[in-house]
Amino acid sequence: MSLDRFYPILDSPAWLERVLPLGVKLVQLRIKDAAADALAGAIAAAQALCDRHGAVLVVNDHWRQAIDAGCRWVHLGQEDLDGADLAAIRRAGIRLGISTHDHAELHRALALTPDYVALGPVYPTILKQMRWHEQGLARIAEWKRLIGALPLVAIGGMSVERAPGAFEAGADVVSAVTDITLNPDPEARVRAWLAATR
Repeated sequence: MSLDRFYPILDSPAWLERVLPLGVKLVQLRIKDAAADALAGAIAAAQALCDRHGAVLVVNDHWRQAIDAGCRWVHLGQEDLDGADLAAIRRAGIRLGISTHDHAELHRALALTPDYVALGPVYPTILKQMRWHEQGLARIAEWKRLIGALPLVAIGGMSVERAPGAFEAGADVVSAVTDITLNPDPEARVRAWLAATR
């Protein structure tokens, strides 16, 4: 299975409206706090935008709403796995990405036959407080040896400048959040990402 090498993570359909016309083909919608109606509407809108632009939408965490909206991908963190109905996700034909940070989490993820595995944080990240220190490029290489042909997503502190090192170490996909959302010119940054990953 082949995924686009550039994987931005964004928190609203408004962001998707900005980046999808630029050529983004794989994007995660990560909404942490929203009322149920607003969340459902945002996921449906994001899926419609991705359909219009020929892009793959991955819904972070909210697997029930993803099923309801006819989405095709869900990403779950380790804590999210605890409350997820994986059988229902699979019955709905939804593909699954799983976050990992250490060997125990990787073992758990692989036992669930995910469609990709994410490793992070590769570099220090300001997105959220994490109990894991930076993993580094050597860990990417180790993870790739362990998972083989399964796509490996590198996340955490990633930038256009750091992406080549992650790919050389074995990442198949590089994910970015604040490198885009905190950039003074997000569209220009997305264009730089696309140029660096295509």
